[in-house]
Amino acid sequence: MDRLDQLNIFIRVAHSGGFTAAADQLGLPRPTVSLAIQQLETRLDTRLFHRTTRRVSLTREGEMLLERAINLVADSETLEQQFKLRTRGMAGRLKVDLPSRIARRHVAPALPKFFDRFPDIEIDLGSSDLPIDLVHEGIDFALRVGQIVSDSLVARPLGSFQLINCASPAYLRRYGVPQSPADLSQHQTVHYALPNGGRAVQWEWEEDGQLQTVTMGAQVSANTAETYIACCLAGMGLIQIPAFDVREHLLAGELVEVMTPWRAPSMPVQIVYPHRRGLSPRAQVLSDWMTELLGPHLN
Repeated sequence: MDRLDQLNIFIRVAHSGGFTAAADQLGLPRPTVSLAIQQLETRLDTRLFHRTTRRVSLTREGEMLLERAINLVADSETLEQQFKLRTRGMAGRLKVDLPSRIARRHVAPALPKFFDRFPDIEIDLGSSDLPIDLVHEGIDFALRVGQIVSDSLVARPLGSFQLINCASPAYLRRYGVPQSPADLSQHQTVHYALPNGGRAVQWEWEEDGQLQTVTMGAQVSANTAETYIACCLAGMGLIQIPAFDVREHLLAGELVEVMTPWRAPSMPVQIVYPHRRGLSPRAQVLSDWMTELLGPHLN
């Protein structure tokens, strides 16, 4: 095992906080990971990790090495990919994370076309609506919808998703069609609970250039987009949702848009990745392809 391999293993152990987690992410036996760290510590004549039975943490020397190791491995991979482009083309494994509906409805069906162009790239496609630690999970990049508040991530804006208000015909027959925000007190919504804290998102709209909000009553709360839409289809209340997410339901008459002049602000869409890691060339081509794929749905 060469020194770059050892440094790459060192980085994964540092980010994941354990030898077993790093081994799983790298697809290596745990003893191989342990041996690589031992050899690296012997070569540098210093201890890089404090070890306990449940977790490892960086020593001061390990912290000093980590940032330099990240830059060295990234530079080496970039240089290697530049030469591979002249011979075999893009190659290697990528680990990405996407919102579940975008992964299922848009990215997964189109992947054969991507692999036609880049047959030597392999993708671990994670999809959920739950926030995850990109560094700890070894994610190369993620697609995120909404505001990004983490200082540890670099965000590359792609555009935004237009939000609309809608309900099922059955709900509207029962409660009437709201014409403006003044009517919302007579209606109920399906609450969308934020996955990281469970707090229900308020109903929003823009009026005279200002964001307005109101807390609406609801009989049901959902924490995934799939369930949120399903509850709306079942007549449980009004929802605010990206237009592309329910286009087929609108065309089929299963949902109806309401209060068009009082839509919520569009939701920003971005590619995010750990600020120390940057995007490798193969991650760059995948993110560019996703940007092109989602382009027709973005403002």
